[in-house]
Amino acid sequence: MDNLAGIILAAGEGIRMKSRTPKVLHRLCGKELIRYPVELLGRLGVDRIVVVVSPANQKAIKELLGDTVEYAVQTTKSGTAGAVEAAASLVQGKAQQVLVIGGDSPLVSDASVRSLIDGHLGAAHQMSILSGIVQDGQGLGRIDRHHGSQRDVLGIVEDAQDTARDDQPIEVNSGVYCFQADWLWENLGQVQASGAQERYLTNLAAIAAEQQVSVAAQPSGDPIEVRGINNRVELARLEDVERQRIRESWMLEGVTISDPSSVMIDSAVVIGQDTVILPNTMLLGNTVIGSGCEVGPGSVIKDSTVGDNCRVTSSALEEAVMEAGANIGPFSHLRPGAYLESDVHIGNFVEVKESRFAAGSVMGHFGYVGDASIGANVNMGAGTVTCNYDGKNKHRSVVEKDAFIGCDTMLVAPVTVGAGAVTGAGAVVTKDVPPARLAVGVPARILDR
Repeated sequence: MDNLAGIILAAGEGIRMKSRTPKVLHRLCGKELIRYPVELLGRLGVDRIVVVVSPANQKAIKELLGDTVEYAVQTTKSGTAGAVEAAASLVQGKAQQVLVIGGDSPLVSDASVRSLIDGHLGAAHQMSILSGIVQDGQGLGRIDRHHGSQRDVLGIVEDAQDTARDDQPIEVNSGVYCFQADWLWENLGQVQASGAQERYLTNLAAIAAEQQVSVAAQPSGDPIEVRGINNRVELARLEDVERQRIRESWMLEGVTISDPSSVMIDSAVVIGQDTVILPNTMLLGNTVIGSGCEVGPGSVIKDSTVGDNCRVTSSALEEAVMEAGANIGPFSHLRPGAYLESDVHIGNFVEVKESRFAAGSVMGHFGYVGDASIGANVNMGAGTVTCNYDGKNKHRSVVEKDAFIGCDTMLVAPVTVGAGAVTGAGAVVTKDVPPARLAVGVPARILDR
């Protein structure tokens, strides 16, 4: 968006979170709070985005966001006015309008901010405030207007200073502002310190009213947007709201969720049409689910990719891949590096780690496959274990196409079972099995089939 700079306030200590993690790095629906305003401004086309950080949290925030934004360091506890001043050298003279938003307000919508900007520019305001009409505004600053007027803003009154409360809905401040840049930089220095020796950006509303310049407050369509996060109770409440939004958006896109309140879907998850999500299922991180799948009940999928027409029944996936038509469960676990090609079947109580099953292979019952390559159309019998760790190093097992691994086979890596070979029940395979041969016994000996 031309001639508009964005400043994100992220230097607060977040003392009420009672955490060693900076407040803006706590996650809501799998995404750090600071990423919400950064991504919002990016979607609005704001080219210059400055994140105001503190000396204590700057390293962690920079590691997360990298060079996608610019950074200003607020070296002292000088309030929100001081935070904007810290960004002045990066913004002043480089944009005609300045948008300021908190780093802890994840539910502010694109539509509300775009409407705020459009109204600000259309009416040539010096200051515009995104507000919300709420029944309970505890802890939030009130928009002070002339009595009986819906237009004239006199200032922003802090909750503790509002002595004229009644049972009527109240208009509160969201902490999102749009300023005419020259007016902002000319008047920011006039903001006086409070009793806590901090200077608050909200005081600019009263300064604008005293100067009789144009200042406006525009209520958002959804009052939940004005809620920020100060503690973990508020974090949980807003996460509950956002999770419901996410579930509803996917249902409207053609996903069936039979018991929405029991399902958790993170913000970055993608789900295809006609997929069914059954109760008590969690889709987390950067997970992609294809179309026509059935997931759950009780499945947990994190940072994984599931192709079309797959089934994941009461199982867990983490950093794993299932191609189209594969199925797993109940009660199995794909650990990082597990890869199931098309039409692979993994049954119950199977754990797979750093291993690839080629198309059409089957492992129907309890066992462990780690650091292995399983060829196409292989049958892995119940109780099969790849013995991949010798106490010091990991080793790989290879089972070539069309092999048949008998029940309770131990594959002591490194070892290869050739194409079309068979292992007998209970075999302990310590040496390679040639193609189309039979291995039986402990340790296994090679026989003709």
